Amino acid sequence: MSEGALDLAHPGTAAADDEGYGRRCARLLDELRSSGGAGGPFALRKDTSNLFRDRQRDARRRLDLRRFNHVTAIDAEAGWVEAEGTTTYEDLVAATLAHGVLPAVVPELKTITLGGAAAGVGIEASSFRHGLVHESLLELDVLTGDGKVLTCRPDNEHADLFFGFPNSYGTLGYALRLKAKTVRSRPFVALEHTKFADMQALLEAVERECHGDADFIDGVAFGPGELYLTTARFVDSAPHVSDYSFERIYYRSIRSRKSDFLTTSDFIWRWDTDWFCCSKHLGAQIPWMPRLYGRDRLGSRTYQPIMRWNSRWGITKAFDQLRGVHSESVIQDVDIPAGNAAAFLDFFQREIGIAPVWICPLIPTAAADRFPLYKLTPGQLYINFGFWDVVRRPTRFAPHHFNRIIEDKVSRLGGIKSLYSESYFSRDAFDQIYGGDDYRRLKAKYDRDNAFPTLYEKCVLRT
Repeated sequence: MSEGALDLAHPGTAAADDEGYGRRCARLLDELRSSGGAGGPFALRKDTSNLFRDRQRDARRRLDLRRFNHVTAIDAEAGWVEAEGTTTYEDLVAATLAHGVLPAVVPELKTITLGGAAAGVGIEASSFRHGLVHESLLELDVLTGDGKVLTCRPDNEHADLFFGFPNSYGTLGYALRLKAKTVRSRPFVALEHTKFADMQALLEAVERECHGDADFIDGVAFGPGELYLTTARFVDSAPHVSDYSFERIYYRSIRSRKSDFLTTSDFIWRWDTDWFCCSKHLGAQIPWMPRLYGRDRLGSRTYQPIMRWNSRWGITKAFDQLRGVHSESVIQDVDIPAGNAAAFLDFFQREIGIAPVWICPLIPTAAADRFPLYKLTPGQLYINFGFWDVVRRPTRFAPHHFNRIIEDKVSRLGGIKSLYSESYFSRDAFDQIYGGDDYRRLKAKYDRDNAFPTLYEKCVLRT
């Protein structure tokens, strides 16, 4: 811990810590040894998940890391925060804001954990400045398949695991402790919403704004000819503040307001209350339903278990069948080089038709091409398109038709998709996109006994 760092082992953190990280690690390793070692197969036991793919239920041992949920140190001057892997961003943001800073990149949903964002791919409206979540990491401790806890940094003997961990989705180990960059925050955020008639015009504005003084940039496509770009800046004061945490819906405000002000905390979680736009599937956008839910139940923590229950029992799918409608869930985030972004959106609006679509500019940092499992070109502008809905058609299509044509289009346009949802790649195509040779070397070195499934097994075969 550097001079000036604040140790947060006690009050003021998300969870009171009477044990300490070192003792938690020792207890975990003792539990592993007493249960027969780390030799798998293993899976993680957790209360929440932001993965949108159904998995097979099997007899794998469940590794309980839920006690690793503490913010342990913040150094606002040096610009970093240290926290354990199952710390949610809701708790991490609350702890850092109390000291006038924020993690450089905060994913959109409160229930995403710091370790989960590192093992997957996290993006938000600050990614045009700071890249993806994993590009803001400075250090991580990883529990590997042989029961060791390894400290990984860009410049130590485990640098290969530091760079190979992102996009590994728990198939190379689990992050127990992470250190990440922070940025200075202010009490409020001022937003400006600008309407555009086409993607090319919006892209030109994105190019300009990325070289300006904005702290956050994202946008929404509500349909052909109706696109909005939102630029946002930290400010010290606000003439008024809006509240989208209960009965008012943030994404609808983009169409009706040219400017807006939010507290910094409310801005960070502006998408969580309505799960972007997906709370409509749970009735939460019916005017009187938020009161029935109650303010505290509106958000990703409530919607996720309802979604999983529905997926398990197939209620909405059965209802679609009764109506004679064929449906397919299409939930994806894709990163497209800016030069091909207009072509992708044109294809998407013509062939898929889901709206609204989230638009988020991303400029990978200088180290982006060192992450072999999610390799991007440093300094190149990408546009992330996020879409989370159900395609319904009166005509039956082949299984997974819409997801497959999206995957194919993304690949042909030189893009890459996140793996938190359903994927249908062939093994060869998957290896080519997601660093197959590098992954196999990492797997052989850090999980020789196959305590965890492979990335393809987990993300495509859903084991």
